[in-house]
Amino acid sequence: MFDWYPCLRPFLSLLDPETAHRTAIKALASGLIGPPMRYADDPVLATTVWGHNFKNPVGLAAGFDKNAEAPDALLRFGFGFVEVGTITPKPQIGNPRPRLFRLTEDKAVINRMGFPGGGIEPARKRLAARARAGIVGVNIGANKDSVDRAADYATCTAELMAVADYLVCNVSSPNTPGLRDLQGRAALTELLTGVKAVLGPRKIPVLVKVAPDLTAVDLEDIVTATLDARIDGMIIGNTTLSRPDTLRSKHRGETGGLSGAPLHPTTLRVLGLAARHVAGRFPLVGCGGIRSGADAYAMIRAGASLVQLYSGLVFEGPWLGRRVALELAELLKRDGFAGVADAVGVDIR
Repeated sequence: MFDWYPCLRPFLSLLDPETAHRTAIKALASGLIGPPMRYADDPVLATTVWGHNFKNPVGLAAGFDKNAEAPDALLRFGFGFVEVGTITPKPQIGNPRPRLFRLTEDKAVINRMGFPGGGIEPARKRLAARARAGIVGVNIGANKDSVDRAADYATCTAELMAVADYLVCNVSSPNTPGLRDLQGRAALTELLTGVKAVLGPRKIPVLVKVAPDLTAVDLEDIVTATLDARIDGMIIGNTTLSRPDTLRSKHRGETGGLSGAPLHPTTLRVLGLAARHVAGRFPLVGCGGIRSGADAYAMIRAGASLVQLYSGLVFEGPWLGRRVALELAELLKRDGFAGVADAVGVDIR
């Protein structure tokens, strides 16, 4: 594969981050960039989770394709799955700009986007029109001005469950005031029970996406709520409000959620704690700071059945998922694993 991103990146860096992002989405949606077909994957990467057969376990996290404009184009870059959203019931403009910042020296990003998007209807139409050639999850959330946020998740579920391979309840964005309060045991149980009631007999996996800024007690409560509501998995984690002392960028003090390379150690630690609480009762997805096959492998060994990345694309380009998958395959074979599932949680058993 020819990686043209190093040639393009200097020009994109002249644009403000949000304009560069929108330019990329438009180019992908229009077919101007992207491979004509999906790459073949090493058989060692194949894995089955929630009854879905993933060609590889490396996915694109929510936040990149917020309005489900280009999931199939993104799949062709080598991702094993793509998650779109966060989608809210009603359109909203999000927080004032500027709200997205590159921390180039730190290989990190800070955002305070606030779930900007077109709402359910345009996303649902685009997802209904796709050929479903590849696994696409839908990340859902609540509107900022909602008076009943649990009802927003139920509404999104009702409207989007027919066009999603799995759903994710995002209760951990730090950029919608009060949203993280939904991670409390009582509130989360109510929210998730409502979502499952809307699904009825449909066998669509439902996950909950939680923050990396959690204590062991917080995690135990979330796992209990997730089990009580018969939810199918958790994504750990989201962006963090913490700021490591190692950050060097002039933007390090910006308000919002930090993602990218500095987040990986925190996510890995919290993932391991969650995996011990879950004890194999449902799958976990590791998300935070993945830039290499070694990063992905560490998360799998800590208990993740699947992994996701996003911020690394800003610095490494759209083929990052493909490179991570190739490196991961070599690490699995080096250590004698026949497949991804055999390596899940080996460091905490």
